Amino acid sequence: MDLPIPRVGITAVGSYLPSRRLTSQQLQDEVTAGLRLPERMFEKATGIVTRHFAADGEYASTLALGAARRALDARGIDPLDIDLLLWASATRDVCEPATAHLVQAELGSRAHALDVSNACNSFLNGIDLARAMILAGRARRALVVTGETPSRAMRRDPGGLADFREGFAGYTFGDAGAAVVVEPVERGGILDVETETASEHWAVGGIPGGGSRHPRGDEYSYFRGGGKELRGVFEKIGGDILTRVAARTGLGWDAYARVLVHQVTVPYLERFVELTGVPAEKLVLTVPDLGNIASATLGVQLDRVQGELDPGDKVLLVGLGGGVSLMTMVWEAS
Repeated sequence: MDLPIPRVGITAVGSYLPSRRLTSQQLQDEVTAGLRLPERMFEKATGIVTRHFAADGEYASTLALGAARRALDARGIDPLDIDLLLWASATRDVCEPATAHLVQAELGSRAHALDVSNACNSFLNGIDLARAMILAGRARRALVVTGETPSRAMRRDPGGLADFREGFAGYTFGDAGAAVVVEPVERGGILDVETETASEHWAVGGIPGGGSRHPRGDEYSYFRGGGKELRGVFEKIGGDILTRVAARTGLGWDAYARVLVHQVTVPYLERFVELTGVPAEKLVLTVPDLGNIASATLGVQLDRVQGELDPGDKVLLVGLGGGVSLMTMVWEAS
């Protein structure tokens, strides 16, 4: 007799936005005081109208904690009910120790705690790792959190047009936190996971400082990279992963109640729609009012729609991350 396949799913979601909010024009005025740029250039180039920034004294862990508490409240459980806590973010509070410990100390749990980092795919990777550890019998219930403050990697005082162009992708950033509870479920759950990695493109964009190559120096703490180059890589390899998922699962676009996609700019998202054929009405648009919130993007989107989902509704999550990596996850609401 065949044994039933264990199921693991997302049972609660939370998100958190810092209260400080800037328009793109306000940001443009702040960072380009010495440059002559067209009015509303940031907004017109990216489609981003506003974004939230963490205030002084707010950290990546602060935003994650806000989201974590909301997720735990939504599930009706205590922090001590968690036995695995994963910090899954491109941002961290400190290089050492793992930021998961900072979150846990504030949250009051006693779970096994560690960090997972893979640029903007960190949160999806964290959910996948939590699922794997539960299926392996290493955990019973996991809390996966992200807190992103990429706004602090913006070059606020470019020395000229060259600095401005090199750091322009950083001006898409906003700050946010997200969290999910992951545990066994009786039906639905995470049905499929797929990945595609092209590590030869790791140098296209990122923050070079903080590691052994550039341990010190403010110059290395700014985001650098070409948005066009990254988009070119994603366009080259992105279609294959979606084709594989559709072939393996038998699910077309009409099978999904929602399609959640990492969002960098509005033109970037429009190009994704053009290339993949995903119905635009299935997307959850966050980039115009939040900007690029890195690995928190999919968590915030899921939090915005989870209340409208019925049991059996399927959601496709599509992650894009520097490095370069793509990742998909098919989740069915329980």
